[in-house]
Amino acid sequence: MTSPHPFADASHTAQPEVLLVDDDEVNLLLTALALRERGFVITEASSGERALELLRDWTPDIIVLDAMMPGLDGFETCRRLRRTPGFENVPVLMLTGLEDDASITRAYQVGATDFFVKATQWSLLSGRLHYLLRASRTRMELERNRAKLARAQDLARMGSFDWRRAEGGLLLLPEALRVLGFGPQERVTLRMLLRMVPRVDRAQLSRKLHDAIRHASVLAEDVRIVLFDGRQRIIHIEAEPEFNEHGHGIGYTGIVQDVTERRQAEDQIKELANFDSLTGLPNRRQLIARAERALEYARRGNHQCALLLIDLDRFKIINDTLGHSAGDELLTQVGRRLRACVRHSEEIADGQLELVGSRSHRSLEAVGRLGGDEFVALLPEVVDDADAERVAQRILESLREAIFVAGQECFVTASVGVALFPRDGTTVVDLLRNSDVAMYSVKAQGKNASAIYSPQLAGLGREKLELETALHRAIERDELVLHYQPKVDVRAARMVGVEALMRWQRGNKLVPPGEFIPLAEETGLIVPLSEWALRQASWQARDWRDKFGFDQSIAVNLPSRLFERSDLVEHIHQCVTAANMPHRAVMLEITENSLMADLQGVMPTLHRLNEIGVEISIDDFGTGYSSLAYLTTLPISELKIDRSFTRELGIAPQSSAVVTAIIALARSLSLRVVAEGVETLRQKEVLFRLGCTVMQGFLFSKPVGAAELEVWLTDLQSPRRAAWMDNVLEAPGEEPVRTGIARRLR
Repeated sequence: MTSPHPFADASHTAQPEVLLVDDDEVNLLLTALALRERGFVITEASSGERALELLRDWTPDIIVLDAMMPGLDGFETCRRLRRTPGFENVPVLMLTGLEDDASITRAYQVGATDFFVKATQWSLLSGRLHYLLRASRTRMELERNRAKLARAQDLARMGSFDWRRAEGGLLLLPEALRVLGFGPQERVTLRMLLRMVPRVDRAQLSRKLHDAIRHASVLAEDVRIVLFDGRQRIIHIEAEPEFNEHGHGIGYTGIVQDVTERRQAEDQIKELANFDSLTGLPNRRQLIARAERALEYARRGNHQCALLLIDLDRFKIINDTLGHSAGDELLTQVGRRLRACVRHSEEIADGQLELVGSRSHRSLEAVGRLGGDEFVALLPEVVDDADAERVAQRILESLREAIFVAGQECFVTASVGVALFPRDGTTVVDLLRNSDVAMYSVKAQGKNASAIYSPQLAGLGREKLELETALHRAIERDELVLHYQPKVDVRAARMVGVEALMRWQRGNKLVPPGEFIPLAEETGLIVPLSEWALRQASWQARDWRDKFGFDQSIAVNLPSRLFERSDLVEHIHQCVTAANMPHRAVMLEITENSLMADLQGVMPTLHRLNEIGVEISIDDFGTGYSSLAYLTTLPISELKIDRSFTRELGIAPQSSAVVTAIIALARSLSLRVVAEGVETLRQKEVLFRLGCTVMQGFLFSKPVGAAELEVWLTDLQSPRRAAWMDNVLEAPGEEPVRTGIARRLR
């Protein structure tokens, strides 16, 4: 049974019913499966028309709409839905594309409750749905209470009064006396009532009463009073003047009504509409309203204002490790610290910001929660970049101290992006977008810092987005290729294996792996790219076997996240059997750092792979700074000495010592050892002297296409020998076959 979501309302134990609308069958299936696993009851619809048909006889708890669909798209579906009786307040979450500002704005215009950027972050989507459900239920409950209260006030919480100027007397009927806290027979004067008004409000109320009497105007006012038993109430006074036959005002008649509960409910609704229920900070709606007004003041006053986008760097790790409740507690504490960095985060825009004076716009300053772990600081007036940068540094400094959540000491940092009006944008949307660009530039450079937007940053962001989009299409467009670098046994001058390295042929340009592999890992595309590489390597091994009897293995680099997949063994089995090759035709390489990042998670998969005959090689060995105990427990067959040690051989004695230790370790564990990055004869000779005979590097061959490698193999067997083959070396302790290099080593 699925456990209740931490955002769920404890008073609602039934599983939330969700109508999920998406024309993409794959997205529809994946999203539905993910949400069902998280306790939702999902009804699926593949079009807007089908969704409206289902809603004729059924009202779900929440509706999730894909924005872009053929025929009736998500926007029109939402517009029609809001016009349908009974669906005015049903939460609608609109799914939009990455940074699709136009769609986000349009979604709000047609009545969407919120939006969510399409992604596979199912836990975040689930949390957003629960948050919307809780907010919807809270709002409906408040509205119901308000309606009940209004009916009750008509019957019991209202009383009438009569005041005559000539007599100077005030007549309160029993119902009015009860509302004001008096007994039914008490004699009450106007002076007594004024004393019940708090001193700070008394003078202003007196002026309003005198003005109403002087002009014989209607009086309608909410007044705070303190009853004689100490209770504070809000009394609504509504009175109309009465005139004699000559048209002269003679007094007032009206009602008093205790509206305390109604005002509290209204304040709660206003709080819900303007403030984040978790942190108490201004929410997205309030922030945008404040920012728009700040820009209006800035245009009038010809000054600058700034928007700071604050994104927590390690929130997901803490949230996933300690749980959502701990994540909520962390956000709450971060909100308190950020609130201390500005002055006016607690004020509501409506009615409280119309201050007198030329600097009243400064009260718009606020820190608010944009959503998730993103916050925004609005600075309505700054002199220059340095002003905004000082606030950014104050924010970063406020997060340096440890935060205790769930009994655990945590440290969280932030990346802050800054955009200034009017230089970096003339609208709130522009400033949010550009501060987001600046914030992501901080993420790319190591986090825990701030950056001010510049057009150059926007260009880099667009280039990255374009590259990511093109990478999504690379497989289906057949733009990926594998290049192969041989592993060479220098003693026998023969190839004993091959490493497959991925390249991207984008048009006429061969994109270096350093440009697209990190992006693929960041976006999760490394998984389908790696699966493609396994299939290609299997068929290439088959092709070479048929051509020249190739019986070695082709090594494929895999990220650690692929080893966590339960279907990896089955996938590799399908790849090699489809090519009619044995399992040993493919060797899997995993870097030492990736291995140690989740050793316990990948270990079961490594053992299953070893059982079916797939060999495992540890790449970049010696750089992991980790315990070597894992070497005795993992089913690995090969260690590859990192090129950073190979590079200094014959120059730095320390490198020789490290390589000697790795070779000795590999021998004692009966593991093959391969030296990477061999580029010079000096490196080859030192490695051979130390006992390493299998090498890989530019000295022998750069990574080349399959056809070029076949040519290289032909040259390897021809009389025209490469420089590294001039003297084939003997293993230490054996008689040399050719002695030129051997003599120099002695």
